[in-house]
Amino acid sequence: MAVVEVKNLTKRYGRHTAVENLSFAVEKGQIYGFLGPNGAGKSTTMNMMTGYLAPSDGEVLISGHDMMKEAEEAKQCIGYLPEVPPVYPDMTVLEYLRFAAELKRIPKADRKEQIREVMELTKVSEVSERLIRNLSKGYRQRVGLAQAILGKPDVIILDEPMVGLDPRQIIEMRDLIRNLGEEHTVILSSHILSEVSAVCDHIMIISGGKLIASDSPEGLQRLIQSSLVLEATVKASLAELQTVLDTIEAVTGVEEKPCSMPDCVTVLIRTKDNTDIREELSMKLYENKLPIMGMNLQEHSLEDIFLELTEKGEEVLESKKDFGSDTGCKDGKIPEGINADLKEETAEVEEGKHESNL
Repeated sequence: MAVVEVKNLTKRYGRHTAVENLSFAVEKGQIYGFLGPNGAGKSTTMNMMTGYLAPSDGEVLISGHDMMKEAEEAKQCIGYLPEVPPVYPDMTVLEYLRFAAELKRIPKADRKEQIREVMELTKVSEVSERLIRNLSKGYRQRVGLAQAILGKPDVIILDEPMVGLDPRQIIEMRDLIRNLGEEHTVILSSHILSEVSAVCDHIMIISGGKLIASDSPEGLQRLIQSSLVLEATVKASLAELQTVLDTIEAVTGVEEKPCSMPDCVTVLIRTKDNTDIREELSMKLYENKLPIMGMNLQEHSLEDIFLELTEKGEEVLESKKDFGSDTGCKDGKIPEGINADLKEETAEVEEGKHESNL
């Protein structure tokens, strides 16, 4: 069941198109990563999803409510943490959360318990009486996150939640996001690849204001990787190993690499159609009494996928139209929501400062 539906969303600032014809759906109970380089249109998209910006065209549905026509109902289903936390520095943490609870119209009988729950979840109880201006960047992020989850919204949207945090704070924030994913649908925007790969079940990649890929991390691997690469070190000469490899039909190429082990050879073996030949190769090397000293299946990292998709865009996706159900493509067609047209680079144009969507 889709809790967020974005349909043909477009945002223009004069001659600049920050977001162009963007369509995707977010399913209930998962953590989505919204990934893209700086200026790709991520923050603009999130501001439209939360009702802070009005789209030039298209629509956003939150739990079935149209953000433009039923703004109040739609916003009640969203918890939002902008890149700059919308906190008031002259308030204490507890005062601020009480204020946020009032704005969200949480029933008075439930406010105290809900505030206690979100403070415990975000681990800000110990600083509840301190002024927000005296808190570290990490604690301010936690306070902003606490206000976002007040009211138990269906969807939590986090825009660059780990920017400016130190390594320890980043790890703590990741744990918080994983915990939130157990009860909420989470959309996490970032340009930092490690954040997305560490916590997300599904990744959407945006470039130039257009969605160019939407899949699980494993699905993106298959989208990019048309052939598997196996690194093998065998106690044999290159000629002996090549003789064995010539008997394996799936092998399409062999490249020798430097090898530090005596009387051994290391090669990169490429195969077609994502064929994993490790079992077949092991058996044939055993039959030929050629010991295997090491074997490693190489995969594209998220960094490789991100760079290839954002830099090559249309060329990459056009060449991968035949992946079938693994990537949602059928009969050589790219599904709705994956837009491969990257001929024009557009820049995201921000207006004003991020504000609270309480």
